[in-house]
Amino acid sequence: MQLVVVIAAISQHESPLAMGNIVGSSISNILGAFSLGLIFSPTNSTFDSSAKIYTGVLLGLTTLFTLFILFFQNLGRFGGAVLILTFIIYIISIAWAIYKGIVAPPVDSDSDSDSDSDSDSSDSDEEDGSSVPLKKKPVHSRSPSSSTTTLYDNDRPNDLESASNPQQSRSNSPTPIPDSQTAESCPLAKEMFDEIDLHDSPIQKAGKHSTLYHLANLTFGFLALSLSGYILSHSISTLSSAFSLSSSLLGVTLLSFATTLPEKLVSIFSSQRGESGIVIANTAGSNIFLVTLCAGVLFCSGDLTTIKDEGVTLFEVGTMWLSSIVLFGIVMFGGRKWMGWALFGAYVAFIIGEFVLDRR
Repeated sequence: MQLVVVIAAISQHESPLAMGNIVGSSISNILGAFSLGLIFSPTNSTFDSSAKIYTGVLLGLTTLFTLFILFFQNLGRFGGAVLILTFIIYIISIAWAIYKGIVAPPVDSDSDSDSDSDSDSSDSDEEDGSSVPLKKKPVHSRSPSSSTTTLYDNDRPNDLESASNPQQSRSNSPTPIPDSQTAESCPLAKEMFDEIDLHDSPIQKAGKHSTLYHLANLTFGFLALSLSGYILSHSISTLSSAFSLSSSLLGVTLLSFATTLPEKLVSIFSSQRGESGIVIANTAGSNIFLVTLCAGVLFCSGDLTTIKDEGVTLFEVGTMWLSSIVLFGIVMFGGRKWMGWALFGAYVAFIIGEFVLDRR
């Protein structure tokens, strides 16, 4: 959606609005979305080596983008092409790191966690000695349908009780479960066997929708995001003209807050499930996308004169760079709930400071 907003702003000759959205969204993803992830996390957040690699790359690219804005804007189109090339190199390097196993998936699969818990419980049972099975002497009896059923001495009813109360002995005897051979010879057993297979079949758990259905939803969602991005940029541009405010100011504040709402929701829901890897991947990945590809498209096709004259200020660029440093430090040493509140308070103070400065 960020790229759609940037393109829509460029098409409406509002390049400063696009620049403000890039810088403001980078700040909002860290001080807003990531802080909510720390706040809603049920425990203290710890991050793996992959998260540290992502945040390290983000800090380096944010530093490069900060230097580009402050000192190398005169590079113009060439600088934009360098940023786009940097994004391509980043994608290739991450794909290579995943292929080589350097970067691990952010969240373990459910099967792995289940197998780990099963192995842990089995190990504890073996230490206690409670998992040692009792040896029972099998007694074989042959049914009229030539299928073998195994009973155990412990399951055999008492002879005296069975002699005095034959009805009770029949009720205490285990009910045999039909196998495939019995199902072929007995229609009733076959019906029971088919019913068991129907309930246990993994096919029933599969999704009912086809691939075409999901592709249609993906296309519709992309078109909806594109339309909403165009409407947002047009509305912010109109408000800027109506209230005589700088378009980059509204891009840093209102537009960036609106366009990063999906990242905020992802951080909240993922942190509640304890998936800190998704939270940091969502934050770092979005910011890397902003400071490389989105910024590169802006400098390649936007109005460079208006970007230089009416673009972002040193306060906004410095806040973006300091936010990436704070994010890197939290990922390296672990996150706490109070850190999330501190970051969220800093984001509120930043928004208030933007309007108090009264930049027109």
